[in-house]
Amino acid sequence: MQWRVKPVLPVTKLMGAVAALVLAAAFAEGDTVRWVLAGTVAVVVAGWALRDLLVPVRLTADTEGITVVTGIARRQHLPWSKIERVRVDSTVRRGLRSEVLEIDAGDALYLYSANDLGALPEDVATQLADLRT
Repeated sequence: MQWRVKPVLPVTKLMGAVAALVLAAAFAEGDTVRWVLAGTVAVVVAGWALRDLLVPVRLTADTEGITVVTGIARRQHLPWSKIERVRVDSTVRRGLRSEVLEIDAGDALYLYSANDLGALPEDVATQLADLRT
């Protein structure tokens, strides 16, 4: 099984990078600092989108264990014996509920939102529990 980034996210991020440059063109009026700031924002957001395009699969699982993405694009396989706990952390702030899938591997904690997984963290946790047994 595998879970990947929602396809709309990299497109939205690329649109944000373009929007930063359009806003700079509209409001910078030759101000070098504003152009540099807008360019920096555009490059960072475009890089973030590029990561989503190059490494869309964030989590894979089978009966042997799970494979997670660490850093920019490196993958690490974790056997089920190294995974101490899989749970969903739910928080409500300002009336908004957010859920994050937590995979505790002892010395590392991997966190995945619904946007990272393309599915609800609760559903992924249930599927992981089924695979583990």
